[in-house]
Amino acid sequence: MGAIGGPPEEIGHKVAAALVGTFLGILLCYGVLGPLSSNMAKGCDEEALYMQFLRMATLAFIKGLAPQLAVEFARRSIPTSVRPTFKETEAMIRGGGRSAPAAASPAAAA
Repeated sequence: MGAIGGPPEEIGHKVAAALVGTFLGILLCYGVLGPLSSNMAKGCDEEALYMQFLRMATLAFIKGLAPQLAVEFARRSIPTSVRPTFKETEAMIRGGGRSAPAAASPAAAA
């Protein structure tokens, strides 16, 4: 605004610099910083869900539930989009940490 009374060339350069700065600011906010912050928030949410799962399993076990029931109680706290089925969970528990297909395959026994 201080150059508004100056020559048109000077006003043009100042307006162009302001427009470029505004464009770069919007581009960085929506094109770089926005997606970066969304990705960081998603990572924090996933870690919080993992901690909630561990908390639920620990609390259920402390309350006196059997380990398998404590795992089932905690399994229900997992979001349905990534929650393993009851059969998958049971296979993992009975398999000692191995997945059901790996435990049943003949190559795993050899």
